[in-house]
Amino acid sequence: MEDHRPDPGPRMRGAQQVRGQTGGRLKIFFGYAAGVGKTYAMLEAARRAKVSGIDVVAGYIEPHTRPETMAILEGLERLPVITIPYKGRTLREFDLDAALKRHPQLILVDELAHTNAEGSRHVKRYQDVQELLRAGIDVYTTVNVQHLESLNDKVAAITGVSVGERIPDSVFDSADQVELVDLEPSDLLERLREGKIYRPQQAGQAMENFFTDKNLASLREIALRRTADRLDAAPWFEGDEKPKAGEHILICLSASPSNAKVIRTAARMAKAFHGAFTALFVETPEFADLSEADRKRINANVRLAEELGAKITTTYGDDPAVQIAEYARISGISKIVLGRSPRREGFHPTKNLVDRLNELAPDLDIYIIPDQRARQKTGRAFRRSRHQEQFSASDVLKMLGVLLLCTLGGYFFSFLGISDTNIIMLYLLGVLGISMITTGRSYSLVASLLSVLAFNFFFTAPYFTLRSDPSYIATFGIMLLVSLLSSSLTIRVKTQAKMNADKAYRTAILLESTHKLQSAERAEDILTIAAQQLGHLLERDLVVYQADGQGGLLPAMQFPVAEETDLSPLLTPAEEAAAEWVMKNNKHAGATTNTLPNAKCLYLSIQGNGGALAVVGIAVKGGQPLLAFEKNLMVALLDECGLALEKERSMREKQKAEAQADQEALRANLLRAISHDLRTPLTSISGNANILMERADQLEPDKRQSLFTAIYDDAMWLINLVENLLAITKIEDNRIHMNMEPELLEDVFAEALSHLDRNAGKHHIRVVLEDDMLMADMDARLMVQVVINIVNNAIKYTPEGSHITLSARKDNRLVVEIADDGPGISGEAKGKLFDMFYTANNERGDGRRGLGLGLALCKSIVTAHGGTIEVLDNHPRGAVFRFTLRASEVKPYE
Repeated sequence: MEDHRPDPGPRMRGAQQVRGQTGGRLKIFFGYAAGVGKTYAMLEAARRAKVSGIDVVAGYIEPHTRPETMAILEGLERLPVITIPYKGRTLREFDLDAALKRHPQLILVDELAHTNAEGSRHVKRYQDVQELLRAGIDVYTTVNVQHLESLNDKVAAITGVSVGERIPDSVFDSADQVELVDLEPSDLLERLREGKIYRPQQAGQAMENFFTDKNLASLREIALRRTADRLDAAPWFEGDEKPKAGEHILICLSASPSNAKVIRTAARMAKAFHGAFTALFVETPEFADLSEADRKRINANVRLAEELGAKITTTYGDDPAVQIAEYARISGISKIVLGRSPRREGFHPTKNLVDRLNELAPDLDIYIIPDQRARQKTGRAFRRSRHQEQFSASDVLKMLGVLLLCTLGGYFFSFLGISDTNIIMLYLLGVLGISMITTGRSYSLVASLLSVLAFNFFFTAPYFTLRSDPSYIATFGIMLLVSLLSSSLTIRVKTQAKMNADKAYRTAILLESTHKLQSAERAEDILTIAAQQLGHLLERDLVVYQADGQGGLLPAMQFPVAEETDLSPLLTPAEEAAAEWVMKNNKHAGATTNTLPNAKCLYLSIQGNGGALAVVGIAVKGGQPLLAFEKNLMVALLDECGLALEKERSMREKQKAEAQADQEALRANLLRAISHDLRTPLTSISGNANILMERADQLEPDKRQSLFTAIYDDAMWLINLVENLLAITKIEDNRIHMNMEPELLEDVFAEALSHLDRNAGKHHIRVVLEDDMLMADMDARLMVQVVINIVNNAIKYTPEGSHITLSARKDNRLVVEIADDGPGISGEAKGKLFDMFYTANNERGDGRRGLGLGLALCKSIVTAHGGTIEVLDNHPRGAVFRFTLRASEVKPYE
């Protein structure tokens, strides 16, 4: 089937042009009914702002037939609207992308509660306004009191009209300024009669229904009270000292039609008391059997509670009253707001939820919200909810099979002469077994009745009839009662065990996730672990986008539930654009939300301290939203993932800072060495060259030759220094290519000894090999440099006539040693000898200390070969440099 969902890609590109860095300010012009002058007051304020030099643009003004309103709009820059075809009509909508691109200082957006046309980026206009504010644009807008979510029920009760377009109270309360536009109801009615608000025909209908003196007076009072409440709460929202919260309001989420009214009432109470607001959902065993309509109603109530600022919490149990009371006790709940609960009538009437809570939590204040419409439907809904269990043929066969076995066992007991009491116990055991192996409560209830009838039919005189001795009536009654009680308890234990197993599984997943995330080192590993654990919890396909560090996203990582699943529908440009929007705005979007609802995935950001670090897309098939408990688990896991990513990023930044510090130290040392250590040879070269130029013919031949020799030695010293610098830089930056080949160690020694310092002849140098055919895998050119550097180091720091021995042996790996019998190396110097720019005390007469690069280069080369290098004491005196290489065998055909 083809998908004709609108492509949000072009709209996303407009969002990417956001230039603001700080949030804009929101001013709401608030009224109690249409026609009080909200739009007029907004336009007047905009004109004053323009006169004062502010860049003002009219983003969207609702087209009115009121000439005075349209007249004041003249002179203001207006953004063109966008047109969206919808069911044969053309709808005019606010162009959010054009507003972001224009980016004025102040923009006017009329009708804050408006619902955008299908295909828009956001479902509601207030979400467009929020994106403008995040872009740093100030916004003027208008709204009426009946559009506030928490007041919807109260307004509907007064006017008899339930308004469909509503905004969360948090949007209203977060406004930087609210200006109440007030007008006497009599003046408003006069304007209505004069046709200044609606056309004459519409005005007549409005005056008969909504615009009555009583309704307008009540709406005006509500608007005044709501404005006063906001002023009372203003210090709290502006960041001043928060009032000490002594109240914590709790409501219980359910599928009841009256639950939405309960939520709104509790939200108003929480705001009036400046207290916390929590919505609790108790997941009972019956939750799995809820109808699709009830599930949708619960999800709608969850979203409503979230919009009104409630914290959503889920608990598990088969007795809601116990779960609510326990949660209230441990969470410090002071007030519970409930809808009216029905009392079960019958032979043994049971207490409703309110009565039980009064017993379990007598210290709580419980508020009952009446709802006549819900009360009329309660009886039918309750009776309907009790008969959703469906019979299974396999369970029926299991039940009959167990009863048959009990009957056969009863005959066996009779044959052995065992009393009827034991047969009764056998049937009771059978009922317990049926309760364990069947899936519904009905089977155990039917089995309880059948077991009594079977005992009466087969084991009481007269046999094979349902007539029996009157003395058995009490026995039958007790047997039936015990069967019912035992089966009920068994079913409850089985249900509780299943719920505990589910809770244990979810807890295990979270604990395992925490452990794995803490042990992961790379961001890719962290995201993979989080996605895999989310897949286990939700059993849904996922895609994960990692931030590229430049405000964009890397290609998606795919995590299907089944390996053969094709996730290409989740990787379209439209889906990627939705993920980019979430990344840039750090807000959730996609399926089941009011932003880009046509997407196939629900997209959530994984947040760190500096913003979004990644985006997770969870496939939503058939528009089925996540359950409340799934959201809680998902948020907890994503929070863990965010902490792990933040830790990994901090470690990377720390390593980068340390590397930069090392580079700075390296640069400083190099500059020091160049400015100080190179001065001596350069001064010597220039001085000797000057003498030769000015007095070469006056010098004795031996003296002239010694000057040439000194110049040559100093030049070679500088050449070797530069070679070492270049080599070690290439190795440290991994820019050197090593040609690894099996090489004879004897050849390497011979080549190195032919390129030693010219003072090598003043020392006794020898080579000792236990086997002339010792070979190792190496880059011969680099390894020759290692031997040269170590031997030259021994020549430099040992007196004339000392002995230097090069040896090698095979011991799993090839061990090479270069020993001397000089003064040795101190313990302090051994730990620093292979560091760059470290030089030991030099007592040479030429005064050249060296840069301390030769042995550092040796360590880099040996390490690049997979070996190790160290310095040890030589006995009785001197030092031994030892390094290892990977040995290579001589092949016979070679």
